[in-house]
Amino acid sequence: MTPEIIDIHPHIISTDTDQYPIAPQHGHRSKWSATRPASFEKLIQEMDEAGIAKAAIVHSSTTYGHNNAYVADSVAKYPQRFTGVYSFDLLAPDALQTFDYWLARGMGGIRLFTGGATHQTDGSWLVNPATFPVWQRCAEIGMTMVIQTTPEGLSMVAELARRFPDVRIALDHCGRPSLAGGPPYTACSELFALAKYHNIYLKITPKTFELAQAAPGGSEAFFSHLVQVFGADHLAFGSNYPASEGPLKKLIEQGQACFASLSEEERAWIWGRTAKILYPALA
Repeated sequence: MTPEIIDIHPHIISTDTDQYPIAPQHGHRSKWSATRPASFEKLIQEMDEAGIAKAAIVHSSTTYGHNNAYVADSVAKYPQRFTGVYSFDLLAPDALQTFDYWLARGMGGIRLFTGGATHQTDGSWLVNPATFPVWQRCAEIGMTMVIQTTPEGLSMVAELARRFPDVRIALDHCGRPSLAGGPPYTACSELFALAKYHNIYLKITPKTFELAQAAPGGSEAFFSHLVQVFGADHLAFGSNYPASEGPLKKLIEQGQACFASLSEEERAWIWGRTAKILYPALA
């Protein structure tokens, strides 16, 4: 039986730079967004060819900064198939007003972007009390927070999970684990320690596939261990397309190979059921 597939980490880039001007966070545009952009229409085509039912589209901060308009306008066209994961400045004095503005425009989750290939920060602002009103609002309405951080930021993720137990937290790229040495993955001890928090979820992307396939023991050992530690109901697939080079069908096939040793029930959670917990609008 083929499980329903929901992608919780594709990006889209418009060809219309007049309506959606390029203004990357920290002034450095991501190479992938410039060299292999995928429009909303292209994403739909790729999803249909790959058998992906729905998606939570993640705003590209390295293309548009805090202007979520392209994702918002796209989600509005097919709200039953898509939701948006937006970024904005949680430290700004008007952060709650900004929250309400994007909430009215299809925001189904918030992404806290501490940096990526173009720029990296220490992420210390994640636990700045000035951001806590937004977290409290998320707790009140059941909105998921997505955090992109390095392993050095995991202690802050734990602090936030304790402080806001009613907010679901999804870690981009599975928390960027170090799989050196293979099982039992001792370098991942801090990541695995997060499993004690019921509100922490891991997003498995092609970056995770590649790490697992290259590690001692391969993908079978790692994903079996990850399910054992976190539970399949706390793991979800995200394509990272087109930052992870497609086509989407190829990325799905890579995931199917990596999850081959898991049970049908476990695969169903990772491919789609967990996504519906993180983003009720897609349920």
